[in-house]
Amino acid sequence: MTDPFDIATAPGHLIRRAQQISVAIFNGHLACADVTPVQFAILNALMDTPGIDQVTLAKGVAFDPATSGSVIGRLESKGWVERRPDEADRRRKLLVLTPKGLQALVGMQAAVVAVQEKILQPLSAQEQTQFMDLLTRLVLGHEAD
Repeated sequence: MTDPFDIATAPGHLIRRAQQISVAIFNGHLACADVTPVQFAILNALMDTPGIDQVTLAKGVAFDPATSGSVIGRLESKGWVERRPDEADRRRKLLVLTPKGLQALVGMQAAVVAVQEKILQPLSAQEQTQFMDLLTRLVLGHEAD
C-alpha cells in the first residue's frame, strides 16, 4: 500500500492557499476603495501603457481576455476606464485610464504597498528576498511552457 497523499504539503495546495490569503489581505486593506486585485492590476497596467487594446492588456496582467471584458466594464461604469476607437481600425477599442481612474489608482498605491508587506510579514528580510526570487523563477519557468 502506498502512503496517502498529503494535500497540506502539496505545492499546488499551498500556492492556492497563499493566493487566498493574498486576496483576503488585499480586500481587507482596500475594502473602502471598492477594487479587486485584478481591477487594480488592470488600472496599473493602463497607467503604464495607455491606449492598449483589451486582448494585449489581458495578456499583460495574465488574465483571461474573455473575462477581462466584464472587469473592464465594471471599471468603465465607475468612470475609471474609457474605451476609445482605434483610429487605424475602428472595430478595435483602446483602453485609457480616465483622470478619475488615475486619482483612484494613486489613492490606492500606499495601501497596495502595505498589502505586499503584510503578505510577506511572516518571513525574515532574507527569506522575503529568497521567496520572491524563487516565486519569480517558478512563474517565469512555467510561462515558457
